[in-house]
Amino acid sequence: MEAPRWVRDLRRFLPLRSQFVLTGNVRDRYPAPLSDTIALLPLIEYLSVELSAAGIQRIIAFDPVSGFYVPSALNRDNVEEDQTYFSKFGLRFDEHGRSLVSVERFFELLGVVVSEPPETVAVVVDFASRLLLRPNHLAESENRGFTRALVLAHRVEPRPHPQTRQPFFNPVIWIAEKEGDLPDWFTVDNPRLRHISIPDPDHVVRRSVARNILATAPGGRASTTDELDAIGRQFVEGTEGLKLLDLDGISAIMRSEQLDVSRITEAIRRYKLGVTEDPWRKLDRDKLADAEAFVRRRVKGQDRAVRHMLDIIMRAATGVGGGRGGRPRGVAFLAGPTGVGKTELAKTITELLFGDERAYIRFDMSEFSAEHADQRLIGAPPGYVGYDTGGELTNAIRQRPFSVVLFDEIEKAHPRILDKFLQVLDDGALTSGRGERVYFSESLILFTSNLGMSALGDGGRRYLTASAEDDYETLSMKVKREIERHFKLEIGRPEILNRIGENVIVFDYVRPSLARDIFSALLTRTLSEIRRDLSIDVVLATPAMAALEAHCLSDLSNGGRGIRNALEAAFVNPLARLVFVAGKGAGSSIHIGAFRIDECGAPVLEIR
Repeated sequence: MEAPRWVRDLRRFLPLRSQFVLTGNVRDRYPAPLSDTIALLPLIEYLSVELSAAGIQRIIAFDPVSGFYVPSALNRDNVEEDQTYFSKFGLRFDEHGRSLVSVERFFELLGVVVSEPPETVAVVVDFASRLLLRPNHLAESENRGFTRALVLAHRVEPRPHPQTRQPFFNPVIWIAEKEGDLPDWFTVDNPRLRHISIPDPDHVVRRSVARNILATAPGGRASTTDELDAIGRQFVEGTEGLKLLDLDGISAIMRSEQLDVSRITEAIRRYKLGVTEDPWRKLDRDKLADAEAFVRRRVKGQDRAVRHMLDIIMRAATGVGGGRGGRPRGVAFLAGPTGVGKTELAKTITELLFGDERAYIRFDMSEFSAEHADQRLIGAPPGYVGYDTGGELTNAIRQRPFSVVLFDEIEKAHPRILDKFLQVLDDGALTSGRGERVYFSESLILFTSNLGMSALGDGGRRYLTASAEDDYETLSMKVKREIERHFKLEIGRPEILNRIGENVIVFDYVRPSLARDIFSALLTRTLSEIRRDLSIDVVLATPAMAALEAHCLSDLSNGGRGIRNALEAAFVNPLARLVFVAGKGAGSSIHIGAFRIDECGAPVLEIR
């Protein structure tokens, strides 16, 4: 197995630099080939293996808690010999192999250890950022210590390697989370110091350890080579963004919970989310079988949209198609005129899945029009107000990973906010301001938008691009074309639309025949609620019903929401006034014989 690029970089500069700073993914595990297997080692142990292979004869490590100690990597069996060698510098190792010294004493010994010939020696300083409190405001002792290290970096000269006779430094390797954790005057523009960033493991590295991990899992040895290769591809795809330490944790879950290697995706899900059962697999099959009728009872006249949405739900529930990796269970972009049932469909789907329409997580994206509003979603970065509270979105998903997440009126969000959805749609994960990784792999992501109904003209004034006179095919074409123009040309985010794919669902206008059904359903629900809550029976005569319907359906530009608003203004409000003035109580009846609009434009209900 070829060494990672950062290791090759370290080897290349060992004869050229006296000190190194390693940052980035420094708390992970690293694959070291040992005979016929691959061992995942902590960084100190891994460096011990690599430095030994590069010709370093003696290796000693230091951290602020353990002091000096000799790494005991699997291929080094001369730990006691190394301890004897380093004892001549005044180090005394206890029964645990540690030599506890103060930080000030460490800096004093550092120069002595790496300057002593003839052995080639490397000193690896772990948790180097913990050697000081604040890198920009050093205490006197901290300043004195790093000044010693800086002077040492420039004064030490390369010497011939005892075996190869090539120029060679005795390197000091500092391990820190970030380069900025050490003083700038020590790390920046220092020609004797090399900064090397250790990246997160990519798919090549994960693939290199997958076979070894899967072979030791339950059922791994009984699987054929082709089967392990196929499972390994699932493993690599499902662990995008994870560290090798996480892969080792997944392997531990498989062994402890006796998950067969063929259930690798289930092991990954349990590791990411910490839940044993898969809620999508536990959905009521009978309820899903009747889902179309269930949804159509609430979302009327949108047969194409309902059918497309239910296809996404069925795929999420059954897992047909596979290949999701860690991406969300489903994604849909609900577009079309206002008041036609987009948000209602999201609520209905939530009730179908959870039994409660209020169980969805909703964000009104008009509240995220400012560039910095992304901090509300993911949380403020370290050092800013609100850092400890986390983000609204990341907190909600961490608490309820199995959920419907609705981003309402997505076009009103700032384009920078939309960039956050690239991570969600592509990787199914989002990193919060606190650096915590939150997974959306069990979520259903819904966007709603009115894009495509209007556009900006040359004079900066908006004009309608679609109307109720358009048939559905024409409407759908216009809406999708405008959505594409908005994402590609107006905000320059075509990659977001590309990740949504063919799941742009266009809703039709509320046509007159559908409007009558909506009016009838809203009126029936209103009368039922009055009967249930107030025990008052309200009856409308046929002429009153017809007049009220004509009034409420006179303007359909605002869809079903407009019909509901008109019904509240023309019927519910005057009925409430009538009940109050007449003193109607429980058990009474109200017979409305006529409905009209008076000369002032106010609705009037006439009691028969």
